[in-house]
Amino acid sequence: MHLIWLKRDLRLDDHGPFAEAARLSAQGKFVLAIFVYEPSVWNAPDADASHLAFVDESLDELQTALEVIGGRLVRRVGEMTEVLATLHATQPIESLLAHAETGNAITYARDRAVAHWCSAHGVAFREWAQNGVMRPNPGRDGWATRWEAFMRSERHPMPAMLRSPPRSAVPDAEPGMSQSLGLGPDTRAALRQRGGSVQAAACLDSFLRQRGRDYQRTMGSPVEAWETCSRLSPHLAWGTIGVRRAWQGAQRRLGQLAAANIVDMTGEDLRAWRGSVRSFASRLSWHCHFMQKLEDEPEIESRCMLRCAEGLRSGLDPSLAAERLAAWQQGRTGYPMVDACMRALTATGWVNFRMRAMLVSFASHHLWLDWRSFAPWLARQFLDYEPGIHYSQIQMQSGTTGINTLRIYSPRKQVEDHDPTGVFIRKWVPDLARVPDEFLAEPALMPDLLQQMIGCRVGGESAFADTCEYPAPIVEHRAAYRHAQGQLFALRNTPQARIESKAVYQKHGSRKRSGKHSTSATSRSRYRRAP
Repeated sequence: MHLIWLKRDLRLDDHGPFAEAARLSAQGKFVLAIFVYEPSVWNAPDADASHLAFVDESLDELQTALEVIGGRLVRRVGEMTEVLATLHATQPIESLLAHAETGNAITYARDRAVAHWCSAHGVAFREWAQNGVMRPNPGRDGWATRWEAFMRSERHPMPAMLRSPPRSAVPDAEPGMSQSLGLGPDTRAALRQRGGSVQAAACLDSFLRQRGRDYQRTMGSPVEAWETCSRLSPHLAWGTIGVRRAWQGAQRRLGQLAAANIVDMTGEDLRAWRGSVRSFASRLSWHCHFMQKLEDEPEIESRCMLRCAEGLRSGLDPSLAAERLAAWQQGRTGYPMVDACMRALTATGWVNFRMRAMLVSFASHHLWLDWRSFAPWLARQFLDYEPGIHYSQIQMQSGTTGINTLRIYSPRKQVEDHDPTGVFIRKWVPDLARVPDEFLAEPALMPDLLQQMIGCRVGGESAFADTCEYPAPIVEHRAAYRHAQGQLFALRNTPQARIESKAVYQKHGSRKRSGKHSTSATSRSRYRRAP
């Protein structure tokens, strides 16, 4: 039989292995789809029960769709090479068909072990690209042009018929297999997005035609982004929809908008739509751009891109670091926007990009925590955890790449710019519900009498039973900002950092479409000032 190995590609549309399986089925060959719950993957520090629940929902839907066309999906628990050996002994495998995956170090090692097993047992192992990440990568010069060519290429057809081996040869799995992994309950079940290709397609369509008009203007807003952002990220991460389908959908929508008048028949101004859809298509490119970094240098999951940044934050006392990390994880830092974003994230599995950047920046710069101390935990919070994007972005926001603009966000300014009336903050930090707008960014500045009047005590125990307690700021903003700025500026100005930054840019830096080595916004070593 020919085995279709599913990983982060839980769909039928634009699926190279399934398209090949349909061709083989037409020749009378048996094909079988398999998903393996690998303990080494699911018991790793970056895996979460919400990830597993999303995957299970997607697999349930995919299994139903496969049965309609004669296909089958079996699930197994075990390490991949062990599962392959067991199957091969009972129903010989002629070829293993899979998508190339840019995963964490565990899946990278697993893929190499599978390739070795296939070679040793005479099984052809074929891999397809699915998202524009290139393996091997010819280099960053011309990368965007090659990526767009892939996006414009024809999608793989949906399989119309599959021929599966009899169940007597490969039995179905027992229900509830994933529960044996011991991840526990999905604590985000009530508020997170649901898995499956039907949900993914509906999400894309509603964004391009209903929700996305103000995307370009509001994507930074923790209040509005929940509706105006595409919300496709979990589906892209787990492969219930392909990047190419999303990009081509955006291009079709742009074509429709270009053919229309500036104002349509309903009186809606279409210029905002055009800008937003173009911005969305651009971010699909950035999506793969960051994944390409991990593909090209797997070590960035555990080592700073700028090697001389190793040890930069090692001087912080371990007990103080643990205390700060716990407060950050619990949304108890005393900075309302930071705490609201963290509580929203841990409850739902999602928060918009600007607020993610602020969370990482705050942990790295204000709390002076090494990014490796929180990266796996943060991965578990993101329903859309994509290793390539995750580690590349965390290093960028932590200032350890050597090529990106260094951003140290002001928590106060984020409130003033994005939630001045506290719609978002009061929802996720109800202790601050009665705090006046003028004190919302820094509740610690409220006079004691006002704290008593509104029933919100900041930074201490209250003598009143009906008074809420909110922590005082865990660090002083200006002092933390100056310390981080000084340390990072000093590092970047060392001769070693200058040499290493050039090498990082050559390997990972974004390029203009012409491929010329111009100094772009991503390569400037400057600070974004925070008040």
